[in-house]
Amino acid sequence: MIGCYGSLATTKGVGVILVTGVTGAPGLVGYRLMEALADKGAEVTAMVEVEAEAADLPGSPGHVVATLDGPPPGAVLREADQIFLAGGEEEEQAALETVFIDAIAAAGHRPHIVKVCADGFQDPDCEVRFMRGDRQVAAHLDALGLPATYLASAVRMETLIDSAEAIRHTGTIAAPAGKGHVGWVAATDVATVAAQVLTSAGRENATYVLTGPEALSYRDVAARFSAVFAWQVDYEDQSPERAREAMLAAGLTRWQADGNLERFDWIRQGGAATVTGTVRDLTGADPRPLQDWLSDSRASFLAP
Repeated sequence: MIGCYGSLATTKGVGVILVTGVTGAPGLVGYRLMEALADKGAEVTAMVEVEAEAADLPGSPGHVVATLDGPPPGAVLREADQIFLAGGEEEEQAALETVFIDAIAAAGHRPHIVKVCADGFQDPDCEVRFMRGDRQVAAHLDALGLPATYLASAVRMETLIDSAEAIRHTGTIAAPAGKGHVGWVAATDVATVAAQVLTSAGRENATYVLTGPEALSYRDVAARFSAVFAWQVDYEDQSPERAREAMLAAGLTRWQADGNLERFDWIRQGGAATVTGTVRDLTGADPRPLQDWLSDSRASFLAP
């Protein structure tokens, strides 16, 4: 059963902000967005899957218990003037987001949707399944005539944490990335931009490509690890076959593993090397360089 707790809270000047994806994998950005909105003094409402998830959210937000495929009632959706839409990299993700968007349209409402996408989704020739799914959702929003802003995020620095144990045990970052470069961006910077877009006018129907300050190869990343942690870390240009085996052993589905391999192929071909000044343009602050993020994330990479 979908439960609604409290009422959606209004924010002076921007109306109601409904934030999805505040926990789990989507919470990588969503939780930090809640922090950024709390710092701005905005009143927001978080969409959580279970009541207990609302207990530890930043600030003092309202909340509604619902899911993408079990959306809040129409009466609740009609109160939302801004909706932050973030999802994970799951096989059914585009379908889930489509259900949620259809519920918004069925409620007879046209809120401003701010959606996080993977950089590359805006390129019709990019056939990485994660980006293709984002394109499908964007096309659906366009077909319904809903105003939307897309935050096309570069590969996030936080994904490196998935390799923390292997880095500790082997002193190696293994990835089938060749010599490809990535405009690594911190989730905090994506969240800060999202907070700015959600609390300022005139951002509708735009796409913002969000990157860090430089494009780095995985060999460069290994060198940053060595410098920050003062122990040697090397890069292994892993074969796609070995990478797939490792991802499946780590618990990814075959669909996710194959999608990651598509993304690595895109990286090898130079697709992820974009660097923009968008974070600074929208927030007034420079995006975090990788070495600063590594230093602040030290506990995630050192032995427990």
